[in-house]
Amino acid sequence: MAKKKQYSLEYVVRSSPAILYEFLTEPSELALWFADHVDNHNGNYSFTWEGYTDHAELVSSDDDEFVRYRWDYQAKDEYFEFSIKKSDISQDTILTITDFADPKEMKDQQLLWDSQIKSLKKHIGGLG
Repeated sequence: MAKKKQYSLEYVVRSSPAILYEFLTEPSELALWFADHVDNHNGNYSFTWEGYTDHAELVSSDDDEFVRYRWDYQAKDEYFEFSIKKSDISQDTILTITDFADPKEMKDQQLLWDSQIKSLKKHIGGLG
């Protein structure tokens, strides 16, 4: 099996870092854009799509700045992370996603994140 490669994607989200952070950590907010249903039990999240459930652990977080999850099937050095920064120049809120994918699946994974973030922006009220 090929080693997965880390990649990062950056999106401008019209939202305060605090509100965006809620959409990245709160089950009710995650269920609006990331999965059909989300549960959290002491940092162990269950994400359900069309009846299929994956589990992820909240590995680390810092309020309004970043959250890192690891799927239960991922290697210990792999994760997916949401990082929130405020641009000094434009004052835009920038969401950076760091994830891992098989090199052959990289393009598909990036398209999936693009679709997910489009949904996030729609629900957060920050299209653009």
